[in-house]
Amino acid sequence: MIRAFLLATRPKTLPAAIVPVWAGTVLAWKLSGSWSLLAAVATLLGAVCIQIATNFFNDAIDAAKGADTERRIGPQRATASGLMSRRAVMVSGGIFLVAATVCGWYLFQVAGWPILAIGVPSLFLAYGYTGGPFPLAYRGMGELFVLVFFGWVAVAGTVFVQLQEWRLESLLLGSQIGLLSCVLISINNLRDREEDASTGKRTLAVRWGPKPARLMIWAEIKLPVILGVLWVFLGQPWLTLAILPVLSIGLRLSWSALTEPEGPGMNRMLALSGLQLVAFAGLFHVLAVIPG
Repeated sequence: MIRAFLLATRPKTLPAAIVPVWAGTVLAWKLSGSWSLLAAVATLLGAVCIQIATNFFNDAIDAAKGADTERRIGPQRATASGLMSRRAVMVSGGIFLVAATVCGWYLFQVAGWPILAIGVPSLFLAYGYTGGPFPLAYRGMGELFVLVFFGWVAVAGTVFVQLQEWRLESLLLGSQIGLLSCVLISINNLRDREEDASTGKRTLAVRWGPKPARLMIWAEIKLPVILGVLWVFLGQPWLTLAILPVLSIGLRLSWSALTEPEGPGMNRMLALSGLQLVAFAGLFHVLAVIPG
């Protein structure tokens, strides 16, 4: 049971929730010279709980819709494999949403009503990503969802919690992190394109076909590099160098995105894209502590 529970949390996806809060907190410190540890922890726990809740709901809903089949070449799913009942998975997702709400209540006390504007849609879309009357993942809106909520909202929201103000720098950093996070879901959707097409899951890879889907991954890797130049114009030239892991790891990923056959081989690409995201945040952190 414990193994199945951990499987349903999808721990390999959690960097997508951790990195925006980590980098956003570092940016807030860089801009102001101070930060709140308690607010950072509450933001991080809230983001991780929402991510895990989303993963649980996705596991249960995909199984109910028949989107996870025996043809699946990605990681095993708890509901579809019978390791957990659909009810148990949905209840687990609800528990994590309650935990995220508790974190959000504290953040509301710290930063006021903007946290409601961020938190309420985030809580709803934990379910609405794959469930409800307009499931985003089934309508080809997965990448847009990731860019908005794991990029702009997560980073700018983290900076706002720390500074109580919206900063242009957080939008730039959110764009970079959001795009690098999109690489993960785009590779996942390209890998699963044939299975998704057979089950009615209309991701962008299904709608557009393999060639545009591969070019989209290439663009999601290149755009953060181009955007990195803008740190010079925002008075933080050192932060431009945070793109170095994207230039190195991203070079290998870009080539694979254009040449790797659809199938299990793309699981290696997913691992590399996760490493790229974490390496970007790690170097950003190092560069941010450089004086001046």
